[in-house]
Amino acid sequence: MVMSENPVRLAMWSGPRNISTAMMRAWETRSDTAISDEPFYGYYLEQTGIEHPGRNEIIASMATDWRRIVREITGPVPGGRAVWYQKHMTHHILPEICRDWMNELQHCFLIRHPQYVVASYGRVRSEATAEDLGYPQQAEIFDQILAYSDMPPPVLDSMDVLANPHKMLVALCAALDLPFTKSMLRWRAGTRATDGVWAKYWYTNVEASTGFMAACSSKLELSDTQKTLADTCLPFYERLYKFRISAE
Repeated sequence: MVMSENPVRLAMWSGPRNISTAMMRAWETRSDTAISDEPFYGYYLEQTGIEHPGRNEIIASMATDWRRIVREITGPVPGGRAVWYQKHMTHHILPEICRDWMNELQHCFLIRHPQYVVASYGRVRSEATAEDLGYPQQAEIFDQILAYSDMPPPVLDSMDVLANPHKMLVALCAALDLPFTKSMLRWRAGTRATDGVWAKYWYTNVEASTGFMAACSSKLELSDTQKTLADTCLPFYERLYKFRISAE
């Protein structure tokens, strides 16, 4: 295990159904990296009252005071490791949460075209808004970080990752000034102790995987309501898309 006195706390900002758990698996394979899975999820559910699968179990399993969560994710790195990869959902960051703590982390963004997110999300929850999918919040957080950064934070498009995981992970690590390790391309199937208790509702495909799966080539069938939702989310996606990093 690699220990560090100056660890990198890396926040990956994503929305749901966006290969975010597969990306977390990739980073977990690194011997120098600790993992946190959606630390604000319980807080988000408790504050909004929204119904998600396993809602009460999730709330009971984790901290629900945002100030305590911030202290934890900006505090000592688990195991004293050199990198702390934190998987964050943008819609979990409610307006009342102070954002000053974000200055203490490095940031990267994982995006996916809304039509794919809407189709995938609809298999678990039948109703959704753009805010449920985190698109407006992702653009807001990106612009906030961009405002105090010398360079735009790295943005990965999920379709680019699925098309060429090796090149895209090399490019991401280079953008973060971190070494790439080939272990990030393959992982063991199954559950993880670091997975949230919501894994049984959302992580079925990832638990069966041993690497990034090829993008689905079948034509998407969206309802009129889903098409409208995807169209609403599209400008926020396009805002970040123009900043995406390339393996070329």
